[in-house]
Amino acid sequence: MDTGNEPPVPADAASEGVDPHHPRGGRGRITASYTTAQRDARAAELRDEGWKLEDIATELGYHDRSHARQGIRRAIRSVTEGPAKALVAREADRLDTLYEAALEVLQRDHVTVSHGKVIKDDAGNILIDDGPKLAAIDRLVKVRESYRKLLGLDAPSRVSVDAQQLGDEINTLLNRVAADDDDST
Repeated sequence: MDTGNEPPVPADAASEGVDPHHPRGGRGRITASYTTAQRDARAAELRDEGWKLEDIATELGYHDRSHARQGIRRAIRSVTEGPAKALVAREADRLDTLYEAALEVLQRDHVTVSHGKVIKDDAGNILIDDGPKLAAIDRLVKVRESYRKLLGLDAPSRVSVDAQQLGDEINTLLNRVAADDDDST
């Protein structure tokens, strides 16, 4: 069905400057394909054998050395991506287990014990100890912090020293301008 939204398809891809080695998606970016992955893997092998990037580009049909380097990086990423994702998933499972255990402690009531005896108030009611619940809350917060760090959900908290110095310099200049304005009036 033609909706009118499809891009025109050239009659001959080669005549339109389309590189058959680099299939491209809707935004013009190279899309992953079996052929591209094979070529990237071969580029990584050649680099491992000591080939120069220019020679790899020529041998495998990359546009230039920077495209060959990008192909090598894609190959390395594809090799390490699977195990890295599995590691993150295992760590997330471990953190989930710790979270559940701390949550169980939080949901239970704990009696106050002193010298091996349960403590009761003057009316004979057992005193509840809030200490274990508060400790469980602290542990839950720490587990969640670890989870956020693992998944990279927190925004970076560091401020660049250069940015801080730049901000200080701007403030100094603004103060000078303000002082000069006050002196001229």
